[in-house]
Amino acid sequence: MAISKKPVTGMKDILPEEMRVRDYVIKTIKETYSSFGFTPIETPCVESIGNLTSKQGGDNEKLIFRIMKRGEKLKINADSTEADLADSGLRYDLTVPLARYYANNASVLPSPFKALQIGPVFRADRPQRGRFRQFYQCDIDILGEAGNLAEIELILATTTTLSRVGFSGFTVRINDRRILKAMAAREGFPEEGLDQVFIILDKMDKIGMDGVKAELMEAGYAEDQTVRYLDMLEKSRSDDGLAYLAELLGEDGADGGIRNLMEIREGVGAAGGAASFDLKFDPTLVRGMSYYTGTIFEIEMAELGSSVAGGGRYDEMVGQFAGTKVPACGFSIGFERIITILLEKGFTVPEQTKQTAFLIEKGTEPAKISEILAEAGKRREAGERVLVSMMKKNKKFQKDQLAAEGYQEILEFFKR
Repeated sequence: MAISKKPVTGMKDILPEEMRVRDYVIKTIKETYSSFGFTPIETPCVESIGNLTSKQGGDNEKLIFRIMKRGEKLKINADSTEADLADSGLRYDLTVPLARYYANNASVLPSPFKALQIGPVFRADRPQRGRFRQFYQCDIDILGEAGNLAEIELILATTTTLSRVGFSGFTVRINDRRILKAMAAREGFPEEGLDQVFIILDKMDKIGMDGVKAELMEAGYAEDQTVRYLDMLEKSRSDDGLAYLAELLGEDGADGGIRNLMEIREGVGAAGGAASFDLKFDPTLVRGMSYYTGTIFEIEMAELGSSVAGGGRYDEMVGQFAGTKVPACGFSIGFERIITILLEKGFTVPEQTKQTAFLIEKGTEPAKISEILAEAGKRREAGERVLVSMMKKNKKFQKDQLAAEGYQEILEFFKR
């Protein structure tokens, strides 16, 4: 098989200029989330195939990069199935690994546990703008907190982080899975068909109300039933949508989902903070993951035209690993998407330390080079970033490159 200098489709090489932006953003994310009490952790990129195919990841389970068994375990024959060949896979998100991690280490972790996890995930998806087959996710999760203080903290931490990276004017859309179910049940949609209803509803941004109506009717639902349901959704999308639903279903309706969102809205508003954003109830927000059990949220930016962060409450997932119910809620930033926006805006990393370059003419005596290296060492000890390099023939081009990389001072050392 021929070798190739290009990365595999859906993967990419990261050049120094982008790497500086990525490192800066990750540093800002870690510092901000840490200020909210989140603790960095790490999980392996590889998980048991049983964990990844446990019907918790929605459509992402169709996008798993499976890893073949090794050695004597691998037996290939004409009757081999996928299950015979693969026993593990690359993680498609950070939430399933976190649930396993918590169940495995709960005895030595505090409760509630506020986890911060940043790392690569892998999906055999169709690459497009801001989406790759290998990409980074930045997750914060609170495990062991049943009350909506978890949601309030997650919203405040994530919006503060995006603000410090340089974004403003974004919208946090929020809903509750219990409200989704209560609204559908009110209009007679059977519980066994709700997944199909919500999949169609999730297309609202792309196909609009008319498109949702058409697809629901194609799925076999009566026109009058569909019209009533969509009319309720439309009225709920107004500024006083929660108040409308509270009157329609009762404030404690939807198994407390309405009161839950009211309390979250009040808590986030009272906390204030430096970030500038709108918190908006959206009854059409669904979120694709099947593991969500309550609050769900997304952050939208007009600059991208889609969400850049999302998450919600998943109170039943950890219990599948631990054997006991553990409340959990998390928020994930679409790291690659915000990097795409920053690069397209020409974002440059604010220089926090002086950068100096030493250029040494070829042919310089070793003793003199040793003196130069000693001087570079002193400057590094003083906090400077110092690059030492041999001088190129095209010195002007070399110096221009260094200046573009942020080196404020370029010193030349000649052999005489």
